[in-house]
Formats: sequence, C-alpha cells, structure tokens
Amino acid sequence: MRLQRQSHAPHAAPAVTSPTPAAPALPAVRKGMVTARRLSVFQRKVDTSLSPTALEMVLAEMRVTSEGGLDGDDYTGSTMITLDLAALAPRLSDEADASTARRFAELAPDDPRVRQRARAVAFAEARRIAGATLIQPQIDLEVRARGPVVHFALNVEALLRR
Repeated sequence: MRLQRQSHAPHAAPAVTSPTPAAPALPAVRKGMVTARRLSVFQRKVDTSLSPTALEMVLAEMRVTSEGGLDGDDYTGSTMITLDLAALAPRLSDEADASTARRFAELAPDDPRVRQRARAVAFAEARRIAGATLIQPQIDLEVRARGPVVHFALNVEALLRR
C-alpha cells in the first residue's frame, strides 16, 4: 500500500490508496547506430609479417640453383631459390597452399631478414661460380609464387677483386 498526503487539508491524516497496477512490459527498444562526433587522428590496422621461427625453418629447406660467369673482371649471374611449402606442410600450422605461398611472396621482399639471407646466398653462389673474390655486388631480388612453391630470382653483378 502506498501512503499519499492530500494537499487540500493541511492537518488531515494521510489517505491510504490502493496500489497502482504495473504498466505492461514494453518490448526492449534497440538503439540505432550513433553518429561519430569525435574521430581519432590515427587509423589502426592489423599487421602481418613472417614468423621468425617459421622463416628459419622454411629457409633451411631451400633449394638453390645458380649460373653465371666472369667476362673479364665482370661477373654476371643469377640464382634461383625455391621454397616448397607443400613439403613443409606437416611442420606448418598454416595451409601449405597457393594462397599461403602468394602471401609469403608478397611479404618476403619487404622483410629485411629475407632480403639479407637471399642476397647472402646469391653472393656466395657467385663467388663459388667465379672461383674468386668478388666485390661491389649489385643484387636484384624478385619473389613469385606458383602453387605452393615460392621462387626467389636474384640477378647478381659484381667485380673481380684484383
């Protein structure tokens, strides 16, 4: 029961009234999208890069093919590094498919660890083929994927050290 004071009689006892019936339950109202009134000056994004541990495992399984030779004091040659992700499938948590190979090929040229390792392999191959000490190497790197296989093509130019 609810007590209510009546205002017309200043000294009268409070009147007793019956409880008011509860209002029927309304369905929950969903709020619409709110317009942003404040914006951040920063755009946030998820960054994907090559895993250091997996990269070492993949690069340890590379196959290397090289050709080239000396023409006077100039060495010109090429090295192909092949990474077969399908052969590594039991050791990879990602699918060893064309999509993963394409993503690897997209990320590899911008990864300093990959560039350094591929260039080191190509220059070592150039020195082996030349049978001499080479200096001032110029090495171009191109990475492509075909199916689950990633190909690194490196063109090497260097000078013979006299």
